[in-house]
Amino acid sequence: MVWSGLGPRARIRTGIGYLIVAAAIGLAATTAALAQDKRQNTPGEFDYYVLSLSWSPSFCEDAAERGNSGRSQAQCGGGRPFSFVVHGLWPQYEHGFPEYCDRDAWLDRNIMTSMLDLMPAPGLIFNEWKKHGTCSGLGPRGYFETVRKARAAIKIPPEFIDLADPKTVSPADVESAFIKVNPGLAANAIAVTCNRSRLSEVRICMSKDLQFRGCDEIDRRACKRDEVTMPPVRGG
Repeated sequence: MVWSGLGPRARIRTGIGYLIVAAAIGLAATTAALAQDKRQNTPGEFDYYVLSLSWSPSFCEDAAERGNSGRSQAQCGGGRPFSFVVHGLWPQYEHGFPEYCDRDAWLDRNIMTSMLDLMPAPGLIFNEWKKHGTCSGLGPRGYFETVRKARAAIKIPPEFIDLADPKTVSPADVESAFIKVNPGLAANAIAVTCNRSRLSEVRICMSKDLQFRGCDEIDRRACKRDEVTMPPVRGG
């Protein structure tokens, strides 16, 4: 650092500037450390699950607009009639979440194939196991059995099962529809997310024994739009 060409006041101002920058960097590092759970990425050490249900027609329209139709062919090709599909079952901390708890973990193809009715893309299944399943503390079979049990615990509102035409809805109405058909599900245990103008996902928080439970952090990330569009289910 060369200050020889600066006057006394300029050196003072420059020194104060460096101190402010250093303080900001230190604060950011401290905040990041506090935000990271002390159990970070220890398999089985987490507080609850989030079951994420993706509205497949929105995913496929987004993929087509991004030019990713080829990569999405397994889910979106051939007019496959998917409505809500399982995106994943995610271990969560009260603040933040673990991920990739075992980067060397592998998944048997037979287990992958067994999940295609709920998660209609092999790449999705493999990725969800690597990123989230390895943090559950369960083996591959146990984790995906838990995914299946979590999905079975959720009823989809009948108006969303065979949606034949585009539907404009408010995120609050979608939440209310799920709460109505799922006794015990409260408003602070469900969040609707959106991608631009479309409904993207419904995320439901569940305890480790798959009971509904509140999750303020997930709820705060919900879609803030007044209305979103649900593209129709494709014909099959």
